[in-house]
Amino acid sequence: MLTAENKKEYYQSLIDKNGEYEGVFYVGVKTTGVFCRPTCPARKPKFENCEFFETAQQALLASFRPCKRCCPLSHPHQTSELIQTLVKAVEDNPSMRWKEKDFQALSIDASTVRRQFKKRFGMTFVAYARARRMGLAIKQIKSGEAVIEAQLEAGYESGSGFREAFSRLMGVAPALLGDRTILKASWLDTKLGPMLAIADENILHLLEFVDRRGLERELERLRQRLKAAIIPGVTSPIHSIEKELKEYFEGSLREFNTPLMFFGSPFQMSVWQALNKIPYGETRSYLDIAATIGRPSAIRAAATANGANQFAIIIPCHRVINTNGDLGGYAGGLVRKKWLIDHEKLSLSKTS
Repeated sequence: MLTAENKKEYYQSLIDKNGEYEGVFYVGVKTTGVFCRPTCPARKPKFENCEFFETAQQALLASFRPCKRCCPLSHPHQTSELIQTLVKAVEDNPSMRWKEKDFQALSIDASTVRRQFKKRFGMTFVAYARARRMGLAIKQIKSGEAVIEAQLEAGYESGSGFREAFSRLMGVAPALLGDRTILKASWLDTKLGPMLAIADENILHLLEFVDRRGLERELERLRQRLKAAIIPGVTSPIHSIEKELKEYFEGSLREFNTPLMFFGSPFQMSVWQALNKIPYGETRSYLDIAATIGRPSAIRAAATANGANQFAIIIPCHRVINTNGDLGGYAGGLVRKKWLIDHEKLSLSKTS
């Protein structure tokens, strides 16, 4: 049951078009008979004309029909058909160097492509395709092939152009690649917004909401720590965590099994281990965590280590709250933290 305070909070997020509330609520507009997602671009109704629902099903049962502008029955972060088409085209011919005529052949406007890829991946389509080509070249060089063969396979006729592009991505010339680590990065759609998963072929190194504050610094630390390049791609651990996240949000998974690579001090590691022992559907305080690791006076340090966890949702830092019952902090945003806590409690109650 939504409280008056919930409704005021949801209405303000509707006015602000706050993406953190995607998947948290839907709003029915009494004057039009439609229901929308929080980020709907349509003109905003008055508060008294709004009815709030926690699920789309509730809105439908209340006789509201889905808005045609924001399409609330579609995934809020679903990849557009344009992006799907071009990503597939890159995978079908990863060594291809895209030109204006290639977009024209697909009846696609190049400026639209640039804009959508920039919004989705933080890079233009050309940069995406280039990174994919370079990823193949890196794989070939590491497997022992000659640099010139990798250069030609990547679609570079100029040796200097290839070396420059390679060095810009890797921070080292191709001939000096050696055992440099290659990490693959993939965008994962979830009910609470897009997440970034980064892994090598065997283990997951990072999982974060893409709008997390300080994510760029976290990525740079990962690059420097492993002396690695991060390029677009998918690996077995990424496939694994994508499947597990889907099951988690459906309420059918309580414990993640994707292999993880941790980087932290002994103190941080002890905090993360304590987090992982908090039962699904329950919460603990920062004081509880400090006491669990045998450092009852290190509450602030435990909270800092809690926030330094590099695996959102998997290592359940969202289950840690203040001693007085307040939510405390959460790098992914307090709206998501509250949703995750409520989701787990609700899923637990359905099976008890």
